[in-house]
Amino acid sequence: MKLSTKGRYGTRAMLDLALHYGEGAINLKEIAERQQISERYLEHLILSLKTAGLVKSIRGSHGGFMLARPPADIKAIEIIEALEGPLCPVHCIDDPESCSRAEQCVTRTLWEELNRAMNRVLESRNLQDIVEQHRAKGQRDKSMYYI
Repeated sequence: MKLSTKGRYGTRAMLDLALHYGEGAINLKEIAERQQISERYLEHLILSLKTAGLVKSIRGSHGGFMLARPPADIKAIEIIEALEGPLCPVHCIDDPESCSRAEQCVTRTLWEELNRAMNRVLESRNLQDIVEQHRAKGQRDKSMYYI
């Protein structure tokens, strides 16, 4: 299973906002430049994150976007699900009635285990964890200029 660019770029945008948490609203253009993401594409991602209650917008000349909650209160799974929808390696895990073989399918057990593992990892990590990992990596690699 691969995450789409929505999930990957949206997570980078959230990391960018987390790195600037407490500094006020951040202009979308600044995030787009730092993350090397099209501003137009980023607008769509931010809208999904805003709808999910993860970011809020500030209007006006010093407007922009900021996290709606502290980074430690935003789980990775919330970000991914806001952008990608529910994570599930196969359709029959979310909707067993979609497959007539669900009850006797041996491989379905494997997909259920994979689903639990993905969710466990994303539930266990929050945005602050990712910020700290980024900062630790930045200490080792001073040439890093973008996230």
